[in-house]
Amino acid sequence: MLLRAAPSSCFPSFSPLNGGGDQLVPLFSSVSTLTSSSSGKSGLVVMCAATKGGSNSKPLSGVVFEPFEEVKKELDLVPTLPQVSLARQKFVDQCEAAINEQINVEYNVSYVYHAMFAYFDRDNVALRGLAKRFDDCGADCRFFKESSAEEREHAEKLMEYQNKRGGRVTLQSIVMPLSEFDHVEKGDALYAMELALSLEKLTNEKLLNLHSVASKNNDVQLADFIESEFLGEQVEAIKKISEYVAQLRRVGKGHGVWHFDQMLLHGDGVAA
Repeated sequence: MLLRAAPSSCFPSFSPLNGGGDQLVPLFSSVSTLTSSSSGKSGLVVMCAATKGGSNSKPLSGVVFEPFEEVKKELDLVPTLPQVSLARQKFVDQCEAAINEQINVEYNVSYVYHAMFAYFDRDNVALRGLAKRFDDCGADCRFFKESSAEEREHAEKLMEYQNKRGGRVTLQSIVMPLSEFDHVEKGDALYAMELALSLEKLTNEKLLNLHSVASKNNDVQLADFIESEFLGEQVEAIKKISEYVAQLRRVGKGHGVWHFDQMLLHGDGVAA
C-alpha cells in the first residue's frame, strides 16, 4: 500500500488532548474521505481518531493513503497477448534457461541409469538387485531402475515449476549412454557404482549452479525451491552411494558381488 505525507495545510490543527475532556478511541478507528480544492485531488483516504461521541474527525498525523496507486502499476504489467504468460513475475530469462539446462541434466542421468538397469538385468549378468528394486524392498534396496525413475521425476518437478513461474520448458537432446559396464580390473558392479557416484556429484554441482543463478538474480523463490526439493536429497544420495562403493571395493569381483546384490535384492540392509 502506498503512503504519502499530505501537506499540513490540508488539515486543521489537532491536539491529542481536546478541551472537552473526551477520550480517544484506539488509533485509526474512523476513516474519512477528503477532497482538497487546493491540490485538486479527490478520493484520498485520511485516517482519523474519533472520540467516544464520534464527533472528532481530525486527522492523526497528516498521512494520506492512496491504496490503489500501486495496484494500478501492477495492472499495467499484466500482458494482453495470448502467447505471453500471465503468471510470470520477477522471473528473468537467465533463471528460465538455467532450469531448462537442469531438466536436461536430470534426463541424461536418468538415461544412463536406465542403461545400467538393462545391463544388469541381462540373463548372462543376472544381478537383479543392482538392476531394480522389488516392491517388498526397503528404502535402501533401490537401485538403477528406481534411480532412473527418480531422476525423471526430478526433471518433471522442474518442468512443473518452470510452468508455474511462467517460463517455457525447452527440452534438449539426450546423449546416448554406454551399454557395456564391464571393467577388467574393477568388475561391472564396482565400475557402475563409481559411475553412479560421479553422476550424483555432477547433478549436485549443477543444482548448486542453478541455486547460484537464482541468488545472483535475487530470485528468492527459485532458491528456496532448489533448497527444499533437491539439495538435501542429493547429499543423502551421495552418502549412500559412497558407502556402496566402499563395500564393493572390499568384496572384490567374485562371490562378494553376488552377496552384495542379494542384500540389495532382498533388502537386508546394505550400507546400514
